[in-house]
Amino acid sequence: MKAVLLIDFGSTYTKITAVDVDEEKILGTAQSYTTIETDIINGLNNALAILKEKIGDIQFEEQYACSSAAGGLRMVAIGLVPELTAKAARQASLGAGAKVIKTYSYELTEGDLEEIDRINPDICLLTGGTDGGNKENIVFNARMLAKAKNPFPIIIAGNRNCADQCQEILKEKQTYVCENVMPRLDIPNVEPVQKKIREIFLEQIVKAKGLSRAQQLVQGILMPTPSAMLTAMKLLAKGCEGEDGIGDLVGVDLGGATTDIYSMSFGLPTTGMTALKGLREEYAKRTVEGDIGMRYSIHGIVDATDIARVSELSGLSEQRCKELIDYLSVHTDVVPKDDDDELEALDYALASLAIEVAVTRHAGHLEQYYSPMGISYMQMGKDLTAVKTVIVTGGALIHTKRTAQIASHALFNPLDAFSLKPKEAQVLVDRKYILAAMGILSTEYPQTALRIMKKELVKAEKMSKEALIAAEAEAEE
Repeated sequence: MKAVLLIDFGSTYTKITAVDVDEEKILGTAQSYTTIETDIINGLNNALAILKEKIGDIQFEEQYACSSAAGGLRMVAIGLVPELTAKAARQASLGAGAKVIKTYSYELTEGDLEEIDRINPDICLLTGGTDGGNKENIVFNARMLAKAKNPFPIIIAGNRNCADQCQEILKEKQTYVCENVMPRLDIPNVEPVQKKIREIFLEQIVKAKGLSRAQQLVQGILMPTPSAMLTAMKLLAKGCEGEDGIGDLVGVDLGGATTDIYSMSFGLPTTGMTALKGLREEYAKRTVEGDIGMRYSIHGIVDATDIARVSELSGLSEQRCKELIDYLSVHTDVVPKDDDDELEALDYALASLAIEVAVTRHAGHLEQYYSPMGISYMQMGKDLTAVKTVIVTGGALIHTKRTAQIASHALFNPLDAFSLKPKEAQVLVDRKYILAAMGILSTEYPQTALRIMKKELVKAEKMSKEALIAAEAEAEE
């Protein structure tokens, strides 16, 4: 047996997973509150004590970790045009596992600069212009950032023809020059920037977040937790040498404060009468809905939908829904008990709507127009209609018997005919919270990580939107 310990220092919980890489199996999992306020090692030791009770005293030959503690990796992204370089900068940041606090377009104002100083990001990504294109915007923004009061690192990843000039302007700051995130119009180039973001995370941010001592106990804190999740999803979809993946997929991570959506698909137009509009997106895409979550952002779900829909799905009156939602927004640690039918019904409704909104925002959509050839379409974003697998994780999805029904809200709804969400999909459930752990493990043992995911992800029933409607009608009866 070769035992490896995988650690996720989360904002709320420190989660650990013990793996036997020789037998390619999970030995056990445990979690405890993250103790960033005192010493993050305390939370880890508490989780290890729980794990020891489950599996005994095992000596781990290797230990690896990821982290989203102390707010995770916080970034701001600056670009030229909102639909192009600014969007590419945001994509690069999200794909590196960052939490993008704000995206800015065109020329920064004095108010923008004050806001950036208030945010005090872990990293600022400065982009703008294709190679050989617009120089004035990124140079202007570099001069503005030179006046920033806080000493956050700045990555320059815009027009290569003025990158050195920007670095000279920012010579009093800590700067890094990368390849342009959009060297040609509509063609993103995010991998070099993502690599640099991860390097800065390892070199500086681990220390800034109070994780240095934890790093001494493991082989390395390899990446931010969302990056580990993205790595796991990509591995599961594409596979690796010696082990096939399962194909294109959509992943849903429903949390208390945010809802993260992942898609592993190029999502290009599938019909001859549809043209792609705007920036072509990466195969591996992550979006974060910071206004939608099951507890801390519970009011965001209602704001994005309607209290009437919450009432309809839960079977509770609108007044009772409002009362419970207000209560849960304050008592964020409350979860449904076995005999708490009201809270269980409400959580079902909230989780369903959170996924519906988040996946709709993540997926592409069509715009219809008339051409000399007749009705034609412009596609914005990814076409995910052919994706056959949805993977879900998060407490509200794991600790319920209605996982497939909730997850089916990620699917295409005929009432929103121009949305490009999956039309029919099998649901896989991460019951043991292993996805982030497998993302870390894959950096050293990709085949093992992939095989474990294939074994451990639990199949829920395959559902279409029609099946969901029928199941909900049966539940109402």
